[in-house]
Amino acid sequence: MKQIIIKYLRPYFPRMGVGFLIKFIGTIMDLCIPYILAYIIDTVILSGDRRLIFGWGALMVVCSLFAVSFNIIANRMASKVSSDATEHIRHDLFEKTMHLSNAQTDFYTKPSLISRMTSDTYNVHQMLGRIQRLGVRAPILLIGGICVTFTLDYAMACVLLAVLPLLGFITVYVSRRSIPMYGGLQEANDRFVRMVREDIAGIRVIKALSKTGYETEKFRAVNREVVERERKNGMVMAIINPSMNILLNLGLVGVILVGAYRVNGGTSEVGKILAFTTYFTIILNAMMSISKMFTVLSKAIASGNRIWYVLEAEDDMQVMEAFGNEAEASPEGDREEGSEEYEICFDHVTFSYMKKGEANIKDLSFRIKKGETLGIIGEIGSGKSTIVNLMMRLYDADQGRILIAGKDVRCYEHSVLKRKFGVVFQNDTIFEDTIAENVTLGREIAGKQLQEALLYARASEFVENREDKEGEALNIKGANLSGGQKQRVLIARALAARPEILILDDSSSALDYRTDAEMRKGIREHFEDTTLVIVAQRVSSIRNADHILVLEDGVPIGYGTHEELMEGCDIYSEICKSQMGAG
Repeated sequence: MKQIIIKYLRPYFPRMGVGFLIKFIGTIMDLCIPYILAYIIDTVILSGDRRLIFGWGALMVVCSLFAVSFNIIANRMASKVSSDATEHIRHDLFEKTMHLSNAQTDFYTKPSLISRMTSDTYNVHQMLGRIQRLGVRAPILLIGGICVTFTLDYAMACVLLAVLPLLGFITVYVSRRSIPMYGGLQEANDRFVRMVREDIAGIRVIKALSKTGYETEKFRAVNREVVERERKNGMVMAIINPSMNILLNLGLVGVILVGAYRVNGGTSEVGKILAFTTYFTIILNAMMSISKMFTVLSKAIASGNRIWYVLEAEDDMQVMEAFGNEAEASPEGDREEGSEEYEICFDHVTFSYMKKGEANIKDLSFRIKKGETLGIIGEIGSGKSTIVNLMMRLYDADQGRILIAGKDVRCYEHSVLKRKFGVVFQNDTIFEDTIAENVTLGREIAGKQLQEALLYARASEFVENREDKEGEALNIKGANLSGGQKQRVLIARALAARPEILILDDSSSALDYRTDAEMRKGIREHFEDTTLVIVAQRVSSIRNADHILVLEDGVPIGYGTHEELMEGCDIYSEICKSQMGAG
Protein backbone atom coordinates (compact mmCIF):
# COMPACT_ATOMS: atom_id res chain seq x y z
CA MET A 1 0.00 0.00 0.00
CA LYS A 2 2.86 2.37 0.81
CA GLN A 3 4.24 1.92 -2.71
CA ILE A 4 0.91 2.92 -4.26
CA ILE A 5 0.75 6.06 -2.11
CA ILE A 6 4.30 7.07 -3.07
CA LYS A 7 3.96 6.29 -6.77
CA TYR A 8 0.50 7.63 -7.53
CA LEU A 9 0.18 10.52 -5.07
CA ARG A 10 3.64 12.04 -5.62
CA PRO A 11 2.51 14.13 -8.65
CA TYR A 12 -0.29 15.54 -6.49
CA PHE A 13 1.83 16.43 -3.43
CA PRO A 14 1.87 20.21 -4.22
CA ARG A 15 -1.91 20.28 -4.70
CA MET A 16 -2.40 18.16 -1.58
CA GLY A 17 -0.13 20.52 0.36
CA VAL A 18 -2.32 23.49 -0.57
CA GLY A 19 -5.42 21.51 0.33
CA PHE A 20 -3.93 20.51 3.69
CA LEU A 21 -3.08 24.15 4.44
CA ILE A 22 -6.62 25.26 3.60
CA LYS A 23 -8.05 22.41 5.68
CA PHE A 24 -5.72 23.33 8.56
CA ILE A 25 -6.88 26.97 8.56
CA GLY A 26 -10.54 25.92 8.42
CA THR A 27 -10.05 23.50 11.31
CA ILE A 28 -8.32 26.14 13.44
CA MET A 29 -11.31 28.40 12.84
CA ASP A 30 -13.56 25.63 14.20
CA LEU A 31 -11.40 25.37 17.31
CA CYS A 32 -11.52 29.12 17.93
CA ILE A 33 -15.31 29.33 18.17
CA PRO A 34 -15.80 27.61 21.60
CA TYR A 35 -12.83 29.57 23.00
CA ILE A 36 -14.38 32.86 21.88
CA LEU A 37 -17.74 31.78 23.33
CA ALA A 38 -16.14 31.07 26.72
CA TYR A 39 -14.44 34.48 26.68
CA ILE A 40 -17.73 36.21 25.83
CA ILE A 41 -19.59 34.48 28.69
CA ASP A 42 -16.91 34.88 31.35
CA THR A 43 -15.51 38.31 30.44
CA VAL A 44 -17.33 40.31 27.75
CA ILE A 45 -20.88 39.88 29.08
CA LEU A 46 -19.76 40.83 32.59
CA SER A 47 -18.33 44.09 31.22
CA GLY A 48 -21.80 45.10 29.97
CA ASP A 49 -20.36 46.68 26.80
CA ARG A 50 -22.74 45.87 23.94
CA ARG A 51 -20.25 46.91 21.30
CA LEU A 52 -17.78 44.33 22.60
CA ILE A 53 -20.51 41.69 22.69
CA PHE A 54 -21.54 42.36 19.08
CA GLY A 55 -17.90 42.62 18.01
CA TRP A 56 -16.92 39.28 19.48
CA GLY A 57 -20.17 37.77 18.13
CA ALA A 58 -19.26 39.02 14.66
CA LEU A 59 -15.83 37.45 15.06
CA MET A 60 -17.54 34.09 15.80
CA VAL A 61 -19.62 34.49 12.62
CA VAL A 62 -16.49 35.26 10.59
CA CYS A 63 -14.70 32.22 12.03
CA SER A 64 -17.73 30.05 11.17
CA LEU A 65 -17.83 31.33 7.59
CA PHE A 66 -14.10 30.78 7.15
CA ALA A 67 -14.37 27.29 8.62
CA VAL A 68 -17.24 26.28 6.30
CA SER A 69 -15.72 27.85 3.18
CA PHE A 70 -12.21 26.50 3.70
CA ASN A 71 -13.46 23.00 4.50
CA ILE A 72 -15.64 22.92 1.37
CA ILE A 73 -12.74 24.07 -0.82
CA ALA A 74 -10.36 21.54 0.75
CA ASN A 75 -12.89 18.70 0.39
CA ARG A 76 -13.39 19.47 -3.30
CA MET A 77 -9.63 19.49 -3.86
CA ALA A 78 -9.35 16.18 -1.99
CA SER A 79 -12.06 14.60 -4.14
CA LYS A 80 -10.31 15.76 -7.30
CA VAL A 81 -6.95 14.31 -6.18
CA SER A 82 -8.43 10.97 -5.11
CA SER A 83 -10.40 10.63 -8.37
CA ASP A 84 -7.40 11.48 -10.57
CA ALA A 85 -5.04 9.20 -8.65
CA THR A 86 -7.52 6.31 -8.76
CA GLU A 87 -7.99 6.85 -12.50
CA HIS A 88 -4.24 6.35 -13.01
CA ILE A 89 -4.23 3.28 -10.75
CA ARG A 90 -7.08 1.71 -12.72
CA HIS A 91 -5.42 2.53 -16.03
CA ASP A 92 -2.06 1.04 -15.00
CA LEU A 93 -3.75 -2.01 -13.48
CA PHE A 94 -5.76 -2.60 -16.66
CA GLU A 95 -2.67 -2.14 -18.84
CA LYS A 96 -0.67 -4.52 -16.63
CA THR A 97 -3.50 -7.07 -16.74
CA MET A 98 -3.49 -6.91 -20.54
CA HIS A 99 0.26 -7.65 -20.55
CA LEU A 100 0.18 -10.50 -18.03
CA SER A 101 1.19 -13.83 -19.48
CA ASN A 102 -1.42 -16.56 -19.63
CA ALA A 103 0.37 -18.37 -16.82
CA GLN A 104 0.12 -15.27 -14.61
CA THR A 105 -3.53 -14.80 -15.54
CA ASP A 106 -4.17 -18.42 -14.57
CA PHE A 107 -2.38 -17.81 -11.26
CA TYR A 108 -4.35 -14.69 -10.30
CA THR A 109 -7.57 -15.96 -11.97
CA LYS A 110 -9.82 -13.72 -14.06
CA PRO A 111 -12.47 -13.13 -11.33
CA SER A 112 -9.71 -11.98 -8.96
CA LEU A 113 -8.34 -9.56 -11.57
CA ILE A 114 -11.86 -8.20 -12.12
CA SER A 115 -12.31 -7.78 -8.37
CA ARG A 116 -8.97 -5.98 -8.02
CA MET A 117 -9.88 -3.59 -10.81
CA THR A 118 -13.33 -2.80 -9.39
CA SER A 119 -13.87 -3.26 -5.64
CA ASP A 120 -10.19 -2.98 -4.66
CA THR A 121 -9.64 0.25 -6.58
CA TYR A 122 -12.89 1.57 -5.09
CA ASN A 123 -11.56 0.87 -1.57
CA VAL A 124 -8.33 2.70 -2.39
CA HIS A 125 -10.33 5.62 -3.82
CA GLN A 126 -12.39 5.84 -0.64
CA MET A 127 -9.25 5.80 1.49
CA LEU A 128 -7.49 8.53 -0.52
CA GLY A 129 -10.50 10.81 -0.20
CA ARG A 130 -11.07 10.04 3.48
CA ILE A 131 -7.43 10.56 4.43
CA GLN A 132 -7.34 13.99 2.80
CA ARG A 133 -10.66 15.09 4.27
CA LEU A 134 -10.33 13.64 7.76
CA GLY A 135 -6.64 12.78 7.96
CA VAL A 136 -5.86 16.44 8.60
CA ARG A 137 -9.04 17.70 10.21
CA ALA A 138 -9.64 14.94 12.77
CA PRO A 139 -6.09 14.89 14.28
CA ILE A 140 -6.03 18.70 14.46
CA LEU A 141 -9.41 18.77 16.18
CA LEU A 142 -8.25 16.04 18.56
CA ILE A 143 -4.82 17.44 19.42
CA GLY A 144 -5.87 21.09 19.14
CA GLY A 145 -8.93 20.49 21.27
CA ILE A 146 -6.84 18.87 24.01
CA CYS A 147 -4.27 21.69 23.91
CA VAL A 148 -6.95 24.40 24.13
CA THR A 149 -8.62 22.64 27.07
CA PHE A 150 -5.31 22.78 28.95
CA THR A 151 -5.23 26.55 28.48
CA LEU A 152 -8.77 26.76 29.86
CA ASP A 153 -8.45 24.46 32.88
CA TYR A 154 -5.64 21.95 33.39
CA ALA A 155 -7.51 19.89 36.01
CA MET A 156 -10.48 19.15 33.76
CA ALA A 157 -8.10 18.62 30.83
CA CYS A 158 -6.23 15.92 32.80
CA VAL A 159 -9.51 14.03 33.27
CA LEU A 160 -10.01 14.11 29.52
CA LEU A 161 -6.41 13.16 28.80
CA ALA A 162 -6.63 10.06 31.01
CA VAL A 163 -9.21 8.53 28.66
CA LEU A 164 -7.14 8.86 25.45
CA PRO A 165 -4.61 6.00 25.98
CA LEU A 166 -7.47 3.52 26.30
CA LEU A 167 -9.03 4.85 23.10
CA GLY A 168 -5.70 4.57 21.27
CA PHE A 169 -5.19 0.98 22.46
CA ILE A 170 -8.65 -0.09 21.22
CA THR A 171 -8.11 1.54 17.81
CA VAL A 172 -4.70 -0.07 17.24
CA TYR A 173 -5.86 -3.50 18.47
CA VAL A 174 -8.92 -3.56 16.20
CA SER A 175 -6.97 -2.29 13.17
CA ARG A 176 -4.29 -4.97 13.50
CA ARG A 177 -6.97 -7.67 13.53
CA SER A 178 -9.10 -6.20 10.75
CA ILE A 179 -6.48 -5.82 7.99
CA PRO A 180 -5.86 -9.57 7.42
CA MET A 181 -9.59 -10.22 7.81
CA TYR A 182 -10.38 -7.80 4.99
CA GLY A 183 -7.81 -9.59 2.84
CA GLY A 184 -9.72 -12.84 3.38
CA LEU A 185 -12.98 -11.06 2.60
CA GLN A 186 -11.63 -9.90 -0.77
CA GLU A 187 -10.56 -13.47 -1.60
CA ALA A 188 -14.10 -14.63 -0.79
CA ASN A 189 -15.41 -11.86 -3.07
CA ASP A 190 -13.16 -13.23 -5.83
CA ARG A 191 -14.86 -16.62 -5.54
CA PHE A 192 -18.25 -14.88 -5.46
CA VAL A 193 -17.46 -12.97 -8.69
CA ARG A 194 -16.23 -16.16 -10.36
CA MET A 195 -19.43 -17.99 -9.42
CA VAL A 196 -21.68 -15.18 -10.70
CA ARG A 197 -19.62 -14.78 -13.86
CA GLU A 198 -19.82 -18.48 -14.71
CA ASP A 199 -23.52 -18.79 -13.95
CA ILE A 200 -24.52 -15.70 -15.94
CA ALA A 201 -22.41 -16.83 -18.90
CA GLY A 202 -23.90 -20.34 -18.77
CA ILE A 203 -27.45 -19.41 -17.87
CA ARG A 204 -28.92 -21.04 -21.00
CA VAL A 205 -27.21 -24.34 -20.23
CA ILE A 206 -28.37 -24.19 -16.59
CA LYS A 207 -31.97 -23.65 -17.67
CA ALA A 208 -31.81 -26.24 -20.43
CA LEU A 209 -30.61 -28.92 -17.97
CA SER A 210 -33.03 -27.80 -15.23
CA LYS A 211 -30.11 -27.16 -12.87
CA THR A 212 -31.37 -23.83 -11.55
CA GLY A 213 -31.88 -25.25 -8.08
CA TYR A 214 -28.44 -26.89 -8.05
CA GLU A 215 -26.67 -23.67 -9.06
CA THR A 216 -28.77 -21.70 -6.58
CA GLU A 217 -27.51 -23.93 -3.76
CA LYS A 218 -23.92 -23.45 -4.92
CA PHE A 219 -24.49 -19.70 -5.01
CA ARG A 220 -26.03 -19.80 -1.54
CA ALA A 221 -22.89 -21.46 -0.16
CA VAL A 222 -20.55 -18.91 -1.75
CA ASN A 223 -22.82 -16.04 -0.74
CA ARG A 224 -22.96 -17.36 2.83
CA GLU A 225 -19.16 -17.40 3.01
CA VAL A 226 -18.98 -13.75 1.94
CA VAL A 227 -21.71 -12.78 4.42
CA GLU A 228 -19.98 -14.66 7.27
CA ARG A 229 -16.68 -12.93 6.59
CA GLU A 230 -18.39 -9.55 6.36
CA ARG A 231 -20.21 -10.28 9.62
CA LYS A 232 -16.99 -11.21 11.43
CA ASN A 233 -15.26 -8.11 10.10
CA GLY A 234 -18.24 -6.00 11.12
CA MET A 235 -18.23 -7.49 14.62
CA VAL A 236 -14.55 -6.66 15.05
CA MET A 237 -14.92 -3.11 13.74
CA ALA A 238 -18.10 -2.64 15.80
CA ILE A 239 -15.96 -2.70 18.96
CA ILE A 240 -14.53 0.75 18.21
CA ASN A 241 -17.56 3.04 18.24
CA PRO A 242 -19.30 1.75 21.41
CA SER A 243 -15.98 1.61 23.26
CA MET A 244 -15.14 5.17 22.29
CA ASN A 245 -18.60 6.37 23.22
CA ILE A 246 -18.60 4.86 26.67
CA LEU A 247 -15.04 5.97 27.47
CA LEU A 248 -15.60 9.51 26.22
CA ASN A 249 -18.95 9.78 28.00
CA LEU A 250 -17.32 8.60 31.23
CA GLY A 251 -14.67 11.21 30.67
CA LEU A 252 -17.35 13.85 30.08
CA VAL A 253 -19.05 12.91 33.37
CA GLY A 254 -15.69 13.25 35.10
CA VAL A 255 -15.10 16.66 33.49
CA ILE A 256 -18.51 17.95 34.59
CA LEU A 257 -18.02 16.70 38.18
CA VAL A 258 -14.56 18.21 38.45
CA GLY A 259 -15.76 21.40 36.77
CA ALA A 260 -18.73 21.70 39.15
CA TYR A 261 -16.45 21.39 42.20
CA ARG A 262 -14.05 23.98 40.76
CA VAL A 263 -16.82 26.45 39.89
CA ASN A 264 -18.29 25.96 43.36
CA GLY A 265 -14.86 26.60 44.84
CA GLY A 266 -14.37 29.72 42.74
CA THR A 267 -11.36 28.37 40.79
CA SER A 268 -13.17 28.12 37.44
CA GLU A 269 -15.98 29.85 35.50
CA VAL A 270 -19.23 28.71 33.87
CA GLY A 271 -18.04 29.75 30.39
CA LYS A 272 -15.09 27.39 30.67
CA ILE A 273 -17.41 24.50 31.59
CA LEU A 274 -19.57 25.29 28.54
CA ALA A 275 -16.46 25.52 26.33
CA PHE A 276 -15.19 22.24 27.78
CA THR A 277 -18.38 20.39 26.87
CA THR A 278 -18.18 21.83 23.35
CA TYR A 279 -14.53 20.81 23.01
CA PHE A 280 -15.44 17.41 24.41
CA THR A 281 -18.03 17.02 21.64
CA ILE A 282 -15.44 18.10 19.08
CA ILE A 283 -12.92 15.58 20.44
CA LEU A 284 -15.57 12.86 20.48
CA ASN A 285 -16.45 13.53 16.82
CA ALA A 286 -12.75 13.60 15.94
CA MET A 287 -12.20 10.23 17.59
CA MET A 288 -15.25 8.79 15.80
CA SER A 289 -13.90 10.11 12.50
CA ILE A 290 -10.51 8.55 13.20
CA SER A 291 -12.16 5.20 13.98
CA LYS A 292 -14.10 5.33 10.69
CA MET A 293 -10.88 6.30 8.94
CA PHE A 294 -9.18 3.22 10.37
CA THR A 295 -12.03 1.07 9.03
CA VAL A 296 -11.57 2.51 5.55
CA LEU A 297 -7.79 2.29 5.91
CA SER A 298 -7.96 -1.39 6.86
CA LYS A 299 -9.92 -2.19 3.71
CA ALA A 300 -7.65 -0.03 1.57
CA ILE A 301 -4.44 -1.62 2.87
CA ALA A 302 -5.73 -5.10 2.03
CA SER A 303 -6.96 -3.92 -1.37
CA GLY A 304 -3.82 -1.88 -2.08
CA ASN A 305 -1.59 -4.88 -1.42
CA ARG A 306 -3.64 -6.98 -3.84
CA ILE A 307 -3.36 -4.27 -6.50
CA TRP A 308 0.38 -3.84 -5.96
CA TYR A 309 1.04 -7.59 -6.32
CA VAL A 310 -0.32 -7.37 -9.86
CA LEU A 311 1.34 -4.05 -10.74
CA GLU A 312 4.74 -5.34 -9.62
CA ALA A 313 4.43 -8.77 -11.23
CA GLU A 314 7.59 -9.43 -13.21
CA ASP A 315 7.46 -10.23 -16.91
CA ASP A 316 7.94 -14.00 -17.07
CA MET A 317 8.16 -14.01 -20.88
CA GLN A 318 11.14 -11.84 -21.70
CA VAL A 319 12.99 -11.99 -25.00
CA MET A 320 15.93 -14.36 -25.25
CA GLU A 321 18.53 -11.70 -24.44
CA ALA A 322 17.30 -11.68 -20.86
CA PHE A 323 18.11 -15.38 -20.48
CA GLY A 324 21.82 -15.05 -21.06
CA ASN A 325 23.88 -17.50 -23.12
CA GLU A 326 22.01 -20.73 -22.66
CA ALA A 327 23.24 -23.63 -24.75
CA GLU A 328 19.87 -24.16 -26.39
CA ALA A 329 19.19 -20.48 -27.08
CA SER A 330 19.88 -18.61 -30.28
CA PRO A 331 21.06 -15.01 -30.09
CA GLU A 332 18.42 -12.45 -31.03
CA GLY A 333 18.20 -12.11 -34.77
CA ASP A 334 20.05 -15.35 -35.53
CA ARG A 335 18.26 -18.21 -37.24
CA GLU A 336 18.78 -21.91 -36.86
CA GLU A 337 21.01 -23.35 -39.58
CA GLY A 338 18.98 -25.22 -42.20
CA SER A 339 15.65 -24.13 -40.72
CA GLU A 340 14.95 -21.18 -43.06
CA GLU A 341 12.73 -23.30 -45.30
CA TYR A 342 10.43 -24.20 -42.40
CA GLU A 343 7.81 -21.73 -41.23
CA ILE A 344 6.94 -23.69 -38.07
CA CYS A 345 9.24 -26.08 -36.24
CA PHE A 346 8.58 -27.90 -32.95
CA ASP A 347 11.77 -29.52 -31.65
CA HIS A 348 11.18 -32.08 -28.84
CA VAL A 349 8.71 -29.82 -27.04
CA THR A 350 7.35 -30.79 -23.63
CA PHE A 351 4.94 -28.63 -21.64
CA SER A 352 2.71 -28.80 -18.54
CA TYR A 353 0.28 -26.14 -17.34
CA MET A 354 0.89 -27.20 -13.75
CA LYS A 355 4.69 -27.27 -14.22
CA LYS A 356 5.08 -30.05 -11.64
CA GLY A 357 2.11 -32.07 -12.86
CA GLU A 358 1.76 -34.49 -15.72
CA ALA A 359 2.89 -33.08 -19.07
CA ASN A 360 0.13 -31.85 -21.40
CA ILE A 361 2.48 -32.11 -24.40
CA LYS A 362 5.26 -34.72 -24.46
CA ASP A 363 8.30 -34.71 -26.75
CA LEU A 364 6.49 -33.21 -29.74
CA SER A 365 8.42 -32.59 -32.98
CA PHE A 366 7.23 -31.58 -36.46
CA ARG A 367 8.16 -29.15 -39.27
CA ILE A 368 5.89 -27.19 -41.61
CA LYS A 369 7.10 -25.27 -44.66
CA LYS A 370 5.75 -21.87 -45.66
CA GLY A 371 2.40 -22.13 -47.44
CA GLU A 372 1.71 -25.69 -46.23
CA THR A 373 -1.28 -26.78 -44.19
CA LEU A 374 -1.06 -28.64 -40.88
CA GLY A 375 -4.14 -30.39 -39.54
CA ILE A 376 -4.29 -31.37 -35.86
CA ILE A 377 -6.83 -33.89 -34.62
CA GLY A 378 -7.37 -35.83 -31.43
CA GLU A 379 -9.79 -36.42 -28.62
CA ILE A 380 -10.83 -33.67 -26.19
CA GLY A 381 -7.96 -32.80 -23.84
CA SER A 382 -5.30 -34.34 -26.07
CA GLY A 383 -3.34 -31.06 -26.31
CA LYS A 384 -4.51 -29.60 -29.62
CA SER A 385 -5.13 -26.08 -28.35
CA THR A 386 -1.98 -26.28 -26.23
CA ILE A 387 0.07 -26.47 -29.43
CA VAL A 388 -1.56 -23.22 -30.59
CA ASN A 389 -0.80 -21.55 -27.24
CA LEU A 390 2.85 -22.58 -27.42
CA MET A 391 3.18 -21.60 -31.06
CA MET A 392 2.04 -18.04 -30.28
CA ARG A 393 4.08 -18.00 -27.08
CA LEU A 394 1.10 -17.55 -24.84
CA TYR A 395 3.00 -20.03 -22.67
CA ASP A 396 6.67 -21.03 -22.72
CA ALA A 397 7.64 -24.65 -23.31
CA ASP A 398 9.25 -26.46 -20.37
CA GLN A 399 11.64 -28.32 -22.66
CA GLY A 400 12.60 -28.12 -26.33
CA ARG A 401 12.30 -25.26 -28.79
CA ILE A 402 9.67 -23.72 -31.04
CA LEU A 403 10.88 -21.92 -34.16
CA ILE A 404 8.83 -19.56 -36.31
CA ALA A 405 10.45 -18.67 -39.67
CA GLY A 406 13.64 -20.28 -38.41
CA LYS A 407 13.83 -18.17 -35.26
CA ASP A 408 13.11 -19.19 -31.66
CA VAL A 409 9.83 -17.68 -30.51
CA ARG A 410 11.62 -16.45 -27.37
CA CYS A 411 13.81 -14.23 -29.56
CA TYR A 412 10.87 -12.26 -30.95
CA GLU A 413 9.47 -9.11 -29.46
CA HIS A 414 5.93 -9.96 -28.41
CA SER A 415 4.26 -7.52 -30.81
CA VAL A 416 6.39 -8.71 -33.75
CA LEU A 417 5.57 -12.36 -33.08
CA LYS A 418 1.84 -11.76 -32.64
CA ARG A 419 1.63 -9.83 -35.93
CA LYS A 420 2.71 -12.97 -37.78
CA PHE A 421 -0.45 -14.77 -36.68
CA GLY A 422 -4.11 -14.58 -37.50
CA VAL A 423 -5.99 -16.81 -35.09
CA VAL A 424 -9.49 -17.96 -34.23
CA PHE A 425 -9.43 -19.54 -30.79
CA GLN A 426 -11.71 -22.34 -29.70
CA ASN A 427 -13.82 -20.06 -27.49
CA ASP A 428 -13.25 -16.70 -29.11
CA THR A 429 -15.00 -13.42 -28.31
CA ILE A 430 -17.38 -11.16 -30.20
CA PHE A 431 -17.32 -7.65 -28.75
CA GLU A 432 -20.27 -5.30 -28.32
CA ASP A 433 -19.45 -3.23 -31.41
CA THR A 434 -20.12 -3.13 -35.14
CA ILE A 435 -19.29 -6.04 -37.42
CA ALA A 436 -16.58 -3.92 -39.05
CA GLU A 437 -14.94 -3.06 -35.70
CA ASN A 438 -15.11 -6.70 -34.64
CA VAL A 439 -13.16 -7.61 -37.77
CA THR A 440 -10.62 -4.75 -37.77
CA LEU A 441 -10.31 -4.65 -33.95
CA GLY A 442 -8.56 -1.28 -34.00
CA ARG A 443 -6.02 -2.30 -36.63
CA GLU A 444 -5.24 -0.17 -39.68
CA ILE A 445 -7.17 -2.27 -42.19
CA ALA A 446 -8.47 -0.68 -45.37
CA GLY A 447 -12.05 -1.06 -46.50
CA LYS A 448 -11.01 -3.31 -49.38
CA GLN A 449 -9.19 -5.67 -46.98
CA LEU A 450 -12.27 -5.74 -44.76
CA GLN A 451 -14.53 -6.67 -47.67
CA GLU A 452 -12.11 -9.37 -48.86
CA ALA A 453 -11.85 -10.85 -45.36
CA LEU A 454 -15.64 -11.04 -45.08
CA LEU A 455 -15.84 -12.56 -48.56
CA TYR A 456 -13.21 -15.28 -48.04
CA ALA A 457 -14.63 -16.13 -44.60
CA ARG A 458 -18.04 -16.59 -46.27
CA ALA A 459 -19.37 -13.88 -43.93
CA SER A 460 -20.40 -11.45 -46.67
CA GLU A 461 -23.31 -13.77 -47.48
CA PHE A 462 -25.19 -12.82 -44.31
CA VAL A 463 -23.59 -9.37 -43.75
CA GLU A 464 -24.94 -8.08 -47.05
CA ASN A 465 -28.45 -9.13 -46.05
CA ARG A 466 -28.36 -7.15 -42.80
CA GLU A 467 -29.87 -3.69 -42.62
CA ASP A 468 -26.67 -1.79 -41.86
CA LYS A 469 -24.29 -4.40 -43.30
CA GLU A 470 -20.93 -4.33 -41.51
CA GLY A 471 -21.93 -1.17 -39.60
CA GLU A 472 -24.55 -3.00 -37.56
CA ALA A 473 -23.86 -3.11 -33.82
CA LEU A 474 -23.57 -6.56 -32.30
CA ASN A 475 -24.66 -7.55 -28.82
CA ILE A 476 -22.29 -8.75 -26.13
CA LYS A 477 -20.68 -12.03 -27.25
CA GLY A 478 -22.57 -11.70 -30.54
CA ALA A 479 -25.87 -12.77 -29.01
CA ASN A 480 -27.75 -11.52 -32.08
CA LEU A 481 -25.72 -13.82 -34.40
CA SER A 482 -26.06 -17.55 -34.92
CA GLY A 483 -23.16 -19.85 -34.06
CA GLY A 484 -22.07 -20.17 -37.69
CA GLN A 485 -22.31 -16.41 -38.27
CA LYS A 486 -20.14 -15.72 -35.23
CA GLN A 487 -17.50 -18.15 -36.43
CA ARG A 488 -17.42 -16.54 -39.88
CA VAL A 489 -16.95 -13.06 -38.36
CA LEU A 490 -14.11 -14.43 -36.23
CA ILE A 491 -12.46 -16.05 -39.25
CA ALA A 492 -12.77 -12.75 -41.14
CA ARG A 493 -11.00 -11.06 -38.22
CA ALA A 494 -8.12 -13.53 -38.51
CA LEU A 495 -7.87 -13.07 -42.30
CA ALA A 496 -8.17 -9.27 -42.37
CA ALA A 497 -4.46 -8.49 -41.82
CA ARG A 498 -3.31 -11.22 -44.25
CA PRO A 499 -1.17 -13.03 -41.65
CA GLU A 500 1.86 -15.20 -42.38
CA ILE A 501 0.39 -17.99 -40.25
CA LEU A 502 -3.37 -18.59 -39.95
CA ILE A 503 -4.60 -20.71 -37.05
CA LEU A 504 -8.16 -22.03 -36.99
CA ASP A 505 -8.73 -23.74 -33.66
CA ASP A 506 -11.98 -25.71 -34.03
CA SER A 507 -13.38 -22.62 -35.77
CA SER A 508 -15.73 -24.38 -38.20
CA SER A 509 -17.62 -26.63 -35.79
CA ALA A 510 -20.80 -24.56 -36.28
CA LEU A 511 -20.49 -24.40 -40.08
CA ASP A 512 -22.19 -26.82 -42.42
CA TYR A 513 -19.92 -29.04 -44.54
CA ARG A 514 -20.49 -27.07 -47.72
CA THR A 515 -19.68 -23.67 -46.19
CA ASP A 516 -16.66 -25.17 -44.42
CA ALA A 517 -15.34 -26.64 -47.67
CA GLU A 518 -15.93 -23.43 -49.65
CA MET A 519 -14.23 -21.34 -46.97
CA ARG A 520 -11.13 -23.57 -46.89
CA LYS A 521 -11.00 -23.55 -50.68
CA GLY A 522 -11.19 -19.75 -50.77
CA ILE A 523 -8.46 -19.39 -48.16
CA ARG A 524 -6.21 -21.83 -50.02
CA GLU A 525 -6.70 -19.98 -53.34
CA HIS A 526 -6.30 -16.40 -52.11
CA PHE A 527 -3.82 -16.93 -49.26
CA GLU A 528 -1.43 -19.34 -50.97
CA ASP A 529 1.62 -17.94 -49.12
CA THR A 530 -0.04 -18.26 -45.74
CA THR A 531 0.84 -21.24 -43.59
CA LEU A 532 -2.38 -22.76 -42.31
CA VAL A 533 -2.87 -24.62 -39.02
CA ILE A 534 -6.30 -26.23 -38.58
CA VAL A 535 -7.33 -27.77 -35.27
CA ALA A 536 -10.46 -29.79 -35.89
CA GLN A 537 -12.73 -32.53 -34.65
CA ARG A 538 -13.95 -33.35 -38.18
CA VAL A 539 -11.71 -35.29 -40.51
CA SER A 540 -13.32 -33.56 -43.48
CA SER A 541 -11.78 -30.25 -42.36
CA ILE A 542 -8.19 -31.54 -42.46
CA ARG A 543 -8.10 -34.54 -44.84
CA ASN A 544 -6.55 -32.44 -47.64
CA ALA A 545 -3.88 -30.93 -45.39
CA ASP A 546 -0.21 -31.40 -46.33
CA HIS A 547 0.49 -32.81 -42.87
CA ILE A 548 -1.85 -34.22 -40.25
CA LEU A 549 -0.84 -34.59 -36.58
CA VAL A 550 -2.78 -37.08 -34.46
CA LEU A 551 -2.59 -36.59 -30.66
CA GLU A 552 -3.53 -38.77 -27.74
CA ASP A 553 -2.96 -37.52 -24.17
CA GLY A 554 -0.42 -35.01 -25.42
CA VAL A 555 1.64 -37.63 -27.26
CA PRO A 556 1.93 -37.62 -31.08
CA ILE A 557 0.74 -41.03 -32.28
CA GLY A 558 0.54 -40.26 -35.98
CA TYR A 559 1.98 -37.77 -38.47
CA GLY A 560 1.67 -37.67 -42.23
CA THR A 561 -0.86 -37.23 -45.03
CA HIS A 562 -4.41 -38.54 -44.92
CA GLU A 563 -3.50 -41.57 -47.02
CA GLU A 564 -0.42 -42.37 -44.92
CA LEU A 565 -2.35 -42.16 -41.67
CA MET A 566 -5.16 -44.33 -43.01
CA GLU A 567 -2.56 -47.00 -43.59
CA GLY A 568 -0.34 -46.53 -40.53
CA CYS A 569 -2.45 -45.02 -37.72
CA ASP A 570 -5.28 -47.16 -36.39
CA ILE A 571 -6.82 -44.41 -34.27
CA TYR A 572 -6.98 -41.98 -37.21
CA SER A 573 -8.43 -44.71 -39.38
CA GLU A 574 -11.10 -45.41 -36.76
CA ILE A 575 -11.99 -41.71 -36.52
CA CYS A 576 -12.34 -41.51 -40.31
CA LYS A 577 -14.53 -44.59 -40.52
CA SER A 578 -16.76 -43.40 -37.66
CA GLN A 579 -17.24 -39.98 -39.28
CA MET A 580 -17.13 -40.71 -42.99
CA GLY A 581 -17.97 -44.40 -43.32
CA ALA A 582 -15.85 -47.31 -44.52
CA GLY A 583 -15.11 -45.59 -47.84
